[in-house]
Amino acid sequence: EIVEYTKMMAEAREEAIARLIEDAEAQGANAVIGLRFSTSLVMQNASEILAYGTAVVVE
Repeated sequence: EIVEYTKMMAEAREEAIARLIEDAEAQGANAVIGLRFSTSLVMQNASEILAYGTAVVVE
């Protein structure tokens, strides 16, 4: 395990979740369902993490 890389990816995942929640709240949602993550290699030594789901209003 490359500890620094693992830490960086965990931080990126947390940031992706925070942005997802912020975007959902901006649309008036109070929940996100079907949350998924996608990780891909953008170029050599660079990766990206995407978080996506459906913003909903739960009553």
